[in-house]
Amino acid sequence: MAPTTTTTLFLSNPFKSQFPNTTTRYSHPTFTSSSVTAQSQSAKHHLLTLISDQNRGIKTQSNPQKRASIIDAIDAVAAVGAGSVTTGDSLSGTWRLLWTTEKEQLFIIEKAYLFGTSAGDVLQVIDVENRTLNNVITFPPYGVFFVRSGIEIASPQRVNFRFTSAVLRGKNWEVPLPPFGQGWFETVYLDDDLRVAKDIRGDYLVVDRASYGWKE
Repeated sequence: MAPTTTTTLFLSNPFKSQFPNTTTRYSHPTFTSSSVTAQSQSAKHHLLTLISDQNRGIKTQSNPQKRASIIDAIDAVAAVGAGSVTTGDSLSGTWRLLWTTEKEQLFIIEKAYLFGTSAGDVLQVIDVENRTLNNVITFPPYGVFFVRSGIEIASPQRVNFRFTSAVLRGKNWEVPLPPFGQGWFETVYLDDDLRVAKDIRGDYLVVDRASYGWKE
């Protein structure tokens, strides 16, 4: 976990544009931590420091000045990643939410207590080879809400997605929900352990690579 849109649950409102009919895969060299410069390391550190006390973005909602500073830091990281290919195989993995501006996702995280639970890891699980994306919100120890999507690689940094189904699951029960949207996200920075994205609605997402792989 989107962008996404995401991700974040990474949700996006539906939009009318049609996806291009393409199955193009980009195999250019990806932007990895082995090739990052001192500039990128500095930009990453600054961004991570700014978001470290923001409770995944909940605190940022009431602090426009902090939000502006974080977005400036995201722009600086994106400048380092400009021109890189971020839609290759290195995009695949289980990504864990660090910070987002996506209101729907933040609402679920913040208000989960109203349903007698609390949100655990929020994830975006991407499989480039199989063209799938799962946006996941966990509610330990047994609960999970996830949205399945199909994806298409649209450009070196852009991925189109279309929600296909959603599931709310507990320990011994499961409720299927209908799909409800489509959109795109751009991964503006990607290395071995950090990914930064923006989406069709202008939301931002900062995730790190989880130490485990989430599966349904």
